[in-house]
Amino acid sequence: MQYRTDIKSGNKISILGFGCMRFPKNIAGTDMRKTEELVMHSIDRGLNFFDTAWLYPGSEEALGTVLAQNSAREKAYVMTKLPLVLAKGPDDFDRYLNQSLQRLKTGYIDYYLMHMITDMDLWAKLKSWGIEDWIVRKKKSGQIRQIGFSFHGSHGEFVKVVDDYDWECCMIQYNYFDENFQAGAQGLRKAAKTMPVFIMEPLLGGKLATDIPKDAAKIFKSANPNLSPAAWALNWLWNQEEVTMLLSGMSNMAQLKENLELAESAKAGMHGRQELDVYSQALAIIKQKCKVRCTGCNYCMPCPRGVNIPACFSAYNTLHAIGFKTGMQQFITSTGLVAERSGSPGQCNKCRKCEPLCPQQIPIAECLKQVEKRMEPLWLKAVGACARAFLGRKRGKAGAGA
Repeated sequence: MQYRTDIKSGNKISILGFGCMRFPKNIAGTDMRKTEELVMHSIDRGLNFFDTAWLYPGSEEALGTVLAQNSAREKAYVMTKLPLVLAKGPDDFDRYLNQSLQRLKTGYIDYYLMHMITDMDLWAKLKSWGIEDWIVRKKKSGQIRQIGFSFHGSHGEFVKVVDDYDWECCMIQYNYFDENFQAGAQGLRKAAKTMPVFIMEPLLGGKLATDIPKDAAKIFKSANPNLSPAAWALNWLWNQEEVTMLLSGMSNMAQLKENLELAESAKAGMHGRQELDVYSQALAIIKQKCKVRCTGCNYCMPCPRGVNIPACFSAYNTLHAIGFKTGMQQFITSTGLVAERSGSPGQCNKCRKCEPLCPQQIPIAECLKQVEKRMEPLWLKAVGACARAFLGRKRGKAGAGA
């Protein structure tokens, strides 16, 4: 495993971090057996950084349980986050931190982030609530060791937030598709001068691994048949010395082993002009296909109308990038179009409650309308309505028989 130094604390951090939002699932929730296998195999191979959040259902509890049962807490740097979207005032600071500590079965958090800072106004509101004094107290008590923020806003606002406080780390969305999105390359370079920078969405919610157009995949394969599109995406980040560590949401052993192997050889500056040209060629094709910049983070959920927003956008992008048949199949199954309760875009009433929660600042209602127009024609709406009516009558008869 390769490591890079946190310039604030001196911690040696594995260049690959484990993003715990996508732990493997089963019918009961988190699949603890598989999760334990993944976490402990990671630690055995030298990975020492795990990222979770109060908002990730079951994630903190699962990670805390695995580390405690295997006496592995001291082998890992744990990062979790204060859910700003839920905080109503200063009393919530202690409440959410204490809940995270309890779930994680630990007395301290190595890296504690303000979750989803979007602009300077939000940070100013937190300061008016006394967040700076609170941070001082929690660091003095030892409950928080390093303080930082995750960012989902414009480049200009990122610069303001970075300059306004003596942060000890930050996390940004960054990948070869999003080089100039949000904080972007310029923001990365600025922040890296004073703090470690952690990268989220290195694969854009998996889309740069499995959903890129076939022509783009062929470009990567022709350049190096031994590297998958996911490997190319991760190496693009590790090539940059300003990237302290990237987080990957690995939900199975195959993904984990591939990423660990890459992290054992990746180095800053490993790409020359030839490799960079490969990215440019593939990116030109990908940008022609991707329609909605959704990463599947689920912050917009649940929808009051039951719309499965991430599934709608994923299927829409798949249709354009991979093909009509694959996209429609994904749309029908993942949105429950023919189930008793549909999660299709046709259910949206444009209340827009989801839009302020979107880290990507997607105009969700408008985009759902585009998805509906393309993927939910009148004949398919009729099929869905008939299926729901049939299922409703069937359930009614079953209830009467009982």
